[in-house]
Amino acid sequence: MEVCRQLRGTCNIGQASYKNRKLPGVSRALNTSEVGAENRAARGRLGKGEKLVTCEEAHAPRHVTHRKDWLSLHTGNLDGEGQAIERTVEDVFLRQFLLGSFPGCLPDQRVLKRQAHQVEICALVLRQPPVHRLYFLVGRGETLLSHFYKGPVHLQTVPSKIVYI
Repeated sequence: MEVCRQLRGTCNIGQASYKNRKLPGVSRALNTSEVGAENRAARGRLGKGEKLVTCEEAHAPRHVTHRKDWLSLHTGNLDGEGQAIERTVEDVFLRQFLLGSFPGCLPDQRVLKRQAHQVEICALVLRQPPVHRLYFLVGRGETLLSHFYKGPVHLQTVPSKIVYI
């Protein structure tokens, strides 16, 4: 505090002395805290206390390709490979189709894998519908997407999260 008082009282700029000049309601102080910049966008955070976190949530988005993998796996983004935009649009269509087919059952993260002409979709089912309805939705989705893409489409569902501690 002594340093703050000394800095506030003897500020000489040029030849003018501002020692006795004060504005009402304005004071100078030396801030010794860390910089509070708001640069926390797109950063993941770990679970607090006993909150369980999946492997996907444990690693921040900036660690893609280093610690975790992309949610859409295909070779469309390689150098010299054509139809990258079409595959991206198809991925968006697949994600929206799954959201409409399984209302309220799927979280945000769905993994799409393409191998040659085969498409594999891995999804987590949060809320379990009745078994007969789940099998119907999976079969209907595979059939419609297989006819749409003119190739085999496999839809894999997982009943619970795999916990990362």
